[in-house]
Parts: sequence; C-alpha cells; structure tokens
Amino acid sequence: MESILVIDKPAGMTSHDVVDAVRRRFGIKKVGHCGTLDPMATGVLVVLMNKATKLSAKLCCDDKEYICRMTLGLSTDTHDSTGNIIERKQVNGITESGIKDAILSFKGKQKQIPPMVSAKHHKGERLYKLAREGVVVEREPVDIDIKDISVISVHGENADFKVICSKGTYIRTLCHDIGRKLGCGAHMSSLRRTRSGGFHIKDAVLLKDI
Repeated sequence: MESILVIDKPAGMTSHDVVDAVRRRFGIKKVGHCGTLDPMATGVLVVLMNKATKLSAKLCCDDKEYICRMTLGLSTDTHDSTGNIIERKQVNGITESGIKDAILSFKGKQKQIPPMVSAKHHKGERLYKLAREGVVVEREPVDIDIKDISVISVHGENADFKVICSKGTYIRTLCHDIGRKLGCGAHMSSLRRTRSGGFHIKDAVLLKDI
C-alpha cells in the first residue's frame, strides 16, 4: 500500500473528500494529495498513500495541464460559476480574434493576485473562511508561469483553451483577468485537469472503480 493513485476526480467533491474516500476504501490513515482541485473541477488528482506521502513536496511542484471553458460577460466573486454575479456586461462588440489574442497574451511569467475564495493564508486564517464572513483583505501577488496556452475554440460567449502552468496558478483567476483585459468580464465555467507532472488523464481511474 505504498502507492500513488491517479484518480479522475468527479465534480462536486473536494480534494479532501477524495482523500477521505481512499482512507475508508483501504483502511489506512496516511493519505494525501498533490495539488488541490476545486469542487467543480474534474480530472487528475494524484493521491499518495503511506510512505509515498514523502513524495508530496516534490510532486506538488510539478507543472499542471488543464482544459478550461471561460464564459464572457459575467464576473463573479469566486471567479467561477459557483459564485455570486458581481458584474454583467455585453460582449457583442468583441471579436473572436480579439478573444484569442487576449487569451494568448497571458503566456509567460507574471504576477497573479489569488482570489479571496482560496486556501491561501492571511494572518493564520484561510482566505475562503474570511470570504464567508464577508471580509475582503488585500492579497499579495504571487509569481506564476503560464508555460503554454492555446485556444481550442470560441463559440458565442464561451471560449475553450488549454493551459500548462506552474504550481499555484489559479485558472479561474486567469479567466477573470482575461475578461478584465477584454473589458467585458469573465469567469471559469468548467475545468478539467488533464495532467499533473508525469501523470496523465489516460492513466487515471474513477473513484468508484478503485
């Protein structure tokens, strides 16, 4: 049981929910994961068991690959479709080429301000806990690297793109920032992690099948 499990996380579960399910399934206590996925996201979640948990620090630093759908015209307080709408704008005047150019412009090393609804700490408190209490605090920007980004399709108010990025990158905040650059706002409406380091979605198993 000194194992690495590559799980295709279903939507609606937290990464911690998956870890708990693995604990119960195999009757072991020492289980962890490499890189949190939001509840609405699906795809590769690397789960470590027993002595394999020693690999966590190394594997958590691996690049991640995602397929994302961004919806223009609506901004939310969480930067994704689970949040409250805070702004609504028309997107009629924005061209497909303009959307593609805006997405591609985010390739490279840059600073990103983490969203309030995140697991980052502020004075010992998780940001998402402060957000639940209606508290908004100033967040320090962090260094991220969008190593590659490519547009899959643009259809109406939605744009699908693939991104390969460094640890700690918030894809929903990337969508928010792209929308801000376009002037119409945007949020992440779906997300699937297709790779974490050397672990690919083709190697993943469904939680119900382990």
